[in-house]
Amino acid sequence: MKLDSFTRAYIKAALWSSVDDKGLPMDDSYDLDDISPETLGAMIEDCRVFQEANADDLQDPEQDGHDFWLTRNGHGVGFWDRGYGERGQRLTAACRPYGEVDLYIGDDGKVHGA
Repeated sequence: MKLDSFTRAYIKAALWSSVDDKGLPMDDSYDLDDISPETLGAMIEDCRVFQEANADDLQDPEQDGHDFWLTRNGHGVGFWDRGYGERGQRLTAACRPYGEVDLYIGDDGKVHGA
């Protein structure tokens, strides 16, 4: 599947920072192909909308995609923690309406988001 680097980095951060039922990082056993179509569609759409709305403040697609996942989910690092000043504060505030997403493994063996 052809995805932009922002979205790929977002998905990579999502799998890296989430754990499976055994408490292991999801990226040890799961990748893009293991994400349910519904969850993948939601991820792609969130990334598209966020990028369009914040195009003036986004500068590094890979780092920004990574930080979008971390910031929206309240991890200890993200846009606010990169030394970006007011730009970082704007991007952090822009993440709030998206809320948190918890990834889990469904009965179908696919990665789902809730």
